[in-house]
Amino acid sequence: MSLNLNDKKAVVAEVSAKVAKAQTIVVAEYRGIQVGHLTQLRAKARDQGVYLRVLKNTLARRAVEGTVFASLASDMTGPLIYAISEDAVAAAKVTFDFSKTNDKLVIKAGNYAGKSLDKASVAALASIPSREVLLAQLLGVMLAPVSGFARGLAALSAKKVSESPVAEVVAEVAEVAAEAEAPAAE
Repeated sequence: MSLNLNDKKAVVAEVSAKVAKAQTIVVAEYRGIQVGHLTQLRAKARDQGVYLRVLKNTLARRAVEGTVFASLASDMTGPLIYAISEDAVAAAKVTFDFSKTNDKLVIKAGNYAGKSLDKASVAALASIPSREVLLAQLLGVMLAPVSGFARGLAALSAKKVSESPVAEVVAEVAEVAAEAEAPAAE
């Protein structure tokens, strides 16, 4: 069923709004994929916050026209599915991971922050850990010196307490108390 002019304008406006906020777009050919598999891809994309849509290529060209993603227009031929994400790696990760399990999804091109990507570049982008993982790793690196310093202070404190004269007196009192209790127990 074809779209009338108002429907086409609405689709272009919707996709243009997504493209305006996007960091990455990945374009893949989906010829021959079964509907069930495409539904699984859409579910994974939704979970990762990726806008995934099958569009007429002319409408997609109009949506990216005048944006940093305009260079993708030359790759928009054939039956394509468009993955658009605000996260830098999410669109690449979703499409690349799915293409590993389903050979009928063929990544054609991508664009990250205005830079055109080929299939190998999309794969490299997909191999980058997610933002949350990178933040966790950074936090671990930042906390390592602080926690090491705290452990060192605790060890130094324990050493000082064991070497102090107070500790010796406490140890002697404990010995005397133990000797005093021993004859009483007999």
